[in-house]
Amino acid sequence: MIYLDNGATSFPKPPEVIKAINDALAAPASPGRSGHAAALNASRTIHRARKSVARLFGLPDNSRLAFTSNVTWSLNLALNGLGLKTGDHVLSSALEHNSTARPLARFQKEIQIDWEVVPPGPAGLMLAEDFQVRLRPETRLVVLNHASNVTGALAPAKAIKEAIGTIPLLLDTAQTAGSLPMDDYGQWADLIAFTGHKGLLGPTGTGGLWIREGLDFRPLAVGGSGSRSESLVHPDFLPDALEPGTANTHGLAGLAAGVEFLLNVGLDKVREHEMGLTQYFLENIVNIPGLSIIGPGPGVASRVATVSVVLEGWSSSDLAASLEKGYGIMIRSGLHCAPLTHQFVGTFPGGASRFSIGYFNTLEDVQTAARALAELAAHTGHRG
Repeated sequence: MIYLDNGATSFPKPPEVIKAINDALAAPASPGRSGHAAALNASRTIHRARKSVARLFGLPDNSRLAFTSNVTWSLNLALNGLGLKTGDHVLSSALEHNSTARPLARFQKEIQIDWEVVPPGPAGLMLAEDFQVRLRPETRLVVLNHASNVTGALAPAKAIKEAIGTIPLLLDTAQTAGSLPMDDYGQWADLIAFTGHKGLLGPTGTGGLWIREGLDFRPLAVGGSGSRSESLVHPDFLPDALEPGTANTHGLAGLAAGVEFLLNVGLDKVREHEMGLTQYFLENIVNIPGLSIIGPGPGVASRVATVSVVLEGWSSSDLAASLEKGYGIMIRSGLHCAPLTHQFVGTFPGGASRFSIGYFNTLEDVQTAARALAELAAHTGHRG
């Protein structure tokens, strides 16, 4: 098996992650709910995860980091918690995932926010000035997919934040957290949403949202928190305000181990490895007859390790199935939960075939993938 679907979820997980989850599963886990040793150990596990993620993003205050079940929940928590109201102007990139686009479309319909989509520039990259010129007095929020899960295009997030000034920036790091250095993001970002099961090498069912100090925020859900149990009013301090219910201690143990693995390896090294393989892959498929590569190029400085292609004469699903059946290569096909992106790049409604490279992939993996694409392209029209 050659796994090139790390944009969906990373594989394999480091042995440290598996061990941490198994160890947590083998122990009682009721953080904040009891005073016995097992409960205290579970609380320490969650605190370890919070400290590790805070170090990854350079967060000045890890108490403002709330854990969730995934980045979709984190983005919904942010968009609902900011209290958007009728007439508020919200800017987003045209490269958003449905985790952002669907909540914004819902708010547009139900409370009549003014949602404006900023198109990418000529090279398929988002430009800071395109956000700046669209600011209005009623602009309440800018939402930005840090990297497209379709095109791989990396947005200049810090430059966009500088261009929009005091307008809050909600940054979706689903495709970037764990794949490039981000240890200063806590110094300038307003809200950072992340997931644990992709680049952070953790298990599914983990994620989080960081909120800078000074933002008014309303919890999306309330309930048991383990603190202030004497009151029917939910705690108003972080992280308790945004973490109702029993935490996913087992999953967060794995997340902590995944983040610590990355920090020990070094995010510079991770980035260098992934982009070296991506560069090789692009160079070896660019001249395949009938193959179109989606996203910025020819270099890799402005992208992540995600390459989507369209092969003439093939549907994206047929191409993915043939790669798996004939070569043992696992990729993702279709619209990737990002119809806005496909509309802008011209691959809607058929979608594309996506190769997403991870830290544990090898040169042999991408060599095989490039050769497989060339062979399938040569047999267009002769599919079984």
